[in-house]
Amino acid sequence: MSGVKPYSKYEDCGQEWLGDLPVHWDVIRTRMLFNLVCEPAPVGNSEELLSVYTALGVKPRKDLEARGNKASSTDNYWRVEQGDIIVNKLLAWMGAIGISEYKGVTSPAYDILRHKENVNPYFYNYLFRNPIASREFKRHSRGIMDMRLRLYFTRFGDIKLPYPPIDEQNKIVEYLQFKLKKINRFIQKKKQLIKLLNEQKAAIINQAVTKGIDPNAKMKDSGIEWLGDIPEHWGITRLKTITKEHKQGYYDPSGYFDEGVKLVRITDIQDDGSLDYSQMPKVQRSNDCNAFLIKKNDFLFARTGGAGRMALVEKEEEAVFASYLIRFRFDDQIEHTFLKYYFFSNLFLGGIKLSVHGGVNQNVHAQNIKAQIVAFPKDRGEQSQIVKFLNEELSIINQTISTIKKEITLTQEYKTALIAEAVTGKIDVRDFEIPEVTEEESYQDLEEELSLAAEDEAAYQTEN
Repeated sequence: MSGVKPYSKYEDCGQEWLGDLPVHWDVIRTRMLFNLVCEPAPVGNSEELLSVYTALGVKPRKDLEARGNKASSTDNYWRVEQGDIIVNKLLAWMGAIGISEYKGVTSPAYDILRHKENVNPYFYNYLFRNPIASREFKRHSRGIMDMRLRLYFTRFGDIKLPYPPIDEQNKIVEYLQFKLKKINRFIQKKKQLIKLLNEQKAAIINQAVTKGIDPNAKMKDSGIEWLGDIPEHWGITRLKTITKEHKQGYYDPSGYFDEGVKLVRITDIQDDGSLDYSQMPKVQRSNDCNAFLIKKNDFLFARTGGAGRMALVEKEEEAVFASYLIRFRFDDQIEHTFLKYYFFSNLFLGGIKLSVHGGVNQNVHAQNIKAQIVAFPKDRGEQSQIVKFLNEELSIINQTISTIKKEITLTQEYKTALIAEAVTGKIDVRDFEIPEVTEEESYQDLEEELSLAAEDEAAYQTEN
């Protein structure tokens, strides 16, 4: 890693998941570093309710109420102090563990670990939330299947952890806080750039599918306030007039199998409206599922869990679609790829947003989709011209977005590796001093580090 080197001497610590550790580091069981605390909150308390999330760590539940149910009472929940580690026993092996920056209470289904003397809990937070620890947590969890695994403190307490001197723990935390601040800012800038590019895409699509691409075309009042003027020779209709059929998806209670027919889920729908068949599970092949087989030019709409998300089947494989999807088949009055672009427009998505119902799990019905208005050129040739224009205009933007996403992935991998290297002693940061640099210089330094990391990875792949 940039600016730091390995320690001069290492030795086998006897823990395969940690590898060799610096000779002056100890290996100590979790129970010697943390106490399991069970302090019930008083009846009628008004403490902050905290939860631990795989992706986010520990957060106040009120900030993320849409992600779960709100507790009616927190009487006899466990009290949490700032600096405590909260462990979701059921999901610890998936990363649902983290340090609390807040005082509050949390579910008695969680374990609360309070650090002992000469222990920096932030050092162990970095360790516990890293994939190397997640794999060890899974090894020590008990249950009949992955989704029933539990990491009880009787097992967690026996896991042997690296234990550097406290001054060194503090230095590693200081180093990681500095480096991760740069990395997170870099990722945020990249995500913001993707957001701007997507807004640019949306503007191009909206213009093309509601106003056309001929700047000299005569316009007329559509008669619809939120649509405005459209080309004089265009038509307006509701989707129900071009719908040949719609059908809610297939449900098979028997689960997934190694052999069978692929099942299209919402997660298989890509941001560009295509389908990714590579990760689809399989369900049993039966006569019952024949009616749910997808065909080229089918549209699949999310019914719940992402209302408005949509895919056009352009590459046909033998697959059925899941029950939380709705399949639409439209007639040939409007070219299917034109419709696909239209379904990305603010005109359509805004209409769907107004149609959804339900609380946390928002739903949209087939009738809501069929009620949406579409403006379109009556001439199929003009529809094809608009599709060709959008394909060309958006290809460069899509390629740029794809490149940025790869950069973000590389950066996140670098971040994970950096943390693992630091908390397992593969790099020596004792002499690291936080440099006085501008944000721009810091940004450039990180780009250079990522470039070197990419070169190292390429070299490794070539050698192996």
